[in-house]
Order: sequence, then C-alpha cells, then structure tokens
Amino acid sequence: MADRQPVPWRRIATEEAFLIPEVHDALRSWAAGADPDEPDQDFWGFVLTQDLPGLQRVRRQLLDTDDERLAIMDEHGVSVHLLSLTAPGVQTFGDAQAVELAALVNDRLAAIIARHPDRFAGLAAIAPQVPHAAAAEIERAMKTLRLNGVVINSHTRNEYLDEEKFWPIFEAAQALRVPIYIHPRSPSAQMAAPYRKYGLETGMYGFQAETGLHAIRLICSGVFDRFPDLKIVLGHLGEGIPFWLYRVDYMHPVRSSRNSRPKLQLTPGEYFKRNFAITTSGMNWHPALRFCIEAVGADNIMFAIDYPYQLTVGAVQFMDSAPIPDQDKHKIFHLNAERIFGIPAGAGIAAGTGTRPATG
Repeated sequence: MADRQPVPWRRIATEEAFLIPEVHDALRSWAAGADPDEPDQDFWGFVLTQDLPGLQRVRRQLLDTDDERLAIMDEHGVSVHLLSLTAPGVQTFGDAQAVELAALVNDRLAAIIARHPDRFAGLAAIAPQVPHAAAAEIERAMKTLRLNGVVINSHTRNEYLDEEKFWPIFEAAQALRVPIYIHPRSPSAQMAAPYRKYGLETGMYGFQAETGLHAIRLICSGVFDRFPDLKIVLGHLGEGIPFWLYRVDYMHPVRSSRNSRPKLQLTPGEYFKRNFAITTSGMNWHPALRFCIEAVGADNIMFAIDYPYQLTVGAVQFMDSAPIPDQDKHKIFHLNAERIFGIPAGAGIAAGTGTRPATG
C-alpha cells in the first residue's frame, strides 16, 4: 500500500455526468431519427456515434462509475462526485419512455451510491414533459432513494420552466427543500439558427446563452415570489449572469408594463443572490472566479469539474491555485455543496484529516 498523501481540503465536484446503457442506446436511436432542426440532434449524434479517440474516452467514462472514474478521483484527490445524467437527459423522448427511463436512471444512481457511499452523491433525473409525474419522481427520489437534488437540462420541447404548466415541479422541490440544477443544452428551436452557422450552438457560446436566458426568464416571471425557498443551481460560473446583474437590475423597470413583465418583490439581482448558486464547471479562469466571489459571494459558489467533458487535473489545479483566501476555498470546494445538496460532511478523501486513503 502506498503512503497516505496530503490533501489540503476536501473536494466535492458538483457537475459530474454519467450515463446508463439504456439511455445511451435510446439517445443514439433518437439522434439517428430526429429532425435535423431538433435542438442537440447534431451534437449528440456526433458525441454518441463517432469513433474519434476523444469521444470514445467520453463515452467510456460516462458509462463507468466503479473503476476508471474512481481511479481518476483518487489520483487528483477528489472526494466526491455529485453524479447527474448527462444532457439532454430524457427530455428528448416521448412521455412514457421519458418517465420510465428517468425512474430507471434514479434506481441505478441509488445503487451506485450504495456501492460507494463515501464517493458519490446524486441528482435525480426527471421528465419535465410530464410535470406531475416529474413531481412524483422528485418525491420518490428524495424520500425513498435519498438522492441530493434534481437535474433538468434547460428547455423541454422548446418550452421553459417559467411556464405555469411546469410549476408542479417547483412545488415539489420547494416542499422537499430540493435544489434544481439547470444544466445547459443547445438553444431551443426558436433561437438556434443564428448559432449554427459557425458551430456556436454548444459549449463555445450557445449552451451558456440559452441557459442564462432560461434563468433570467425564471427571475422575471415572478417564479421566486411564488416559490421563495426554491434553490436553482447554474454551472459555468452562472452562465454569464453575474457579469450582467447590474444591467439587468438597471433595465428591468424600463418598459416593463409594455412587455407584460410582472412586478417583482425584489430586484433580479436580489433573487439571484437569494435563490441561485453557481458552480465552477468548465470555467477554470481566476479572473472570472474572483469577479463572481465579489458579485455573488463565496457562499454561493461550488467546485465542479464537468467530468468527463473537462479534465479533472485542470479543474483541481485551477481551484488549488486560485488567489483567494483558504476560507473561501473550503466553502467552494466542499462546505457549500454539503449545505446546499445535503452531502454528509467528513466522508471520502481528505475527510477531516487532510489525507486521502492509500491506493495500490
């Protein structure tokens, strides 16, 4: 056995994708037969079918939760992955298939966590296209499976969660104190065309533009007056919103009556600081991190890798070397995730001792 190696803080990574074979096969079938104008069709058809070495690695690592993933976590001192079904989840499927697959994903996720309770936590998949079934699955996932939150891949059938038809999901989440992670997907059909000419519809720009729009719609719709205890989590350091908070607040009162914009109890920025948390996934850039700490506070930021789409080593080195106080690093690396997602403190690598278990 190798000697224990020092780790200065516990690391909980909060946007870490996984996949089960049944959803993998269903997404491949969907991508092969979907309308070319369907959001995500081109991207996921490419990711799930092409034999390029990088894509083979991504697919292999999405499907693995017992071997390679844990070895990479150990190598880089990552204590816990908060697992979530990779985008676009079950949101491209028909109602019955989506509901069935979401339940299967959550059962498998609970089994993964049971095998490695100190190393994994999980976000429940749901089928927003069937809101009442989605709300029931949230209750089952939290009360029976003991999962840690919910993941929704932004729009569903080109509709956004501010539409009242989806509010049973928010009712269940608020009642159970369940955070909802809104993960990106390609822009909805209404906004996709200008992004496609230069391949901008995915991670380069389209993902964050679309998901940032979704979050602003939620704020401006009055959802957080109706559900004041609802917690939404955004990746990629808030999908650009922290940078725009001043201007959103400044412009929100302008022409609001002419645009049927509801009167809100708070400013948009106040809702963002109260009802949102953000993660570092895919944004390994110190100037942006420092700005977000100043704009929204270190209490509202969590570490994430975006595994396997981003490499673990880069994310860990980014946070380890961040020019911020150690107190803030502890918040971002683990304390905020323990509080927001209910992940037990003191389990996994570096739990309380500053060391990780020996391997080999």
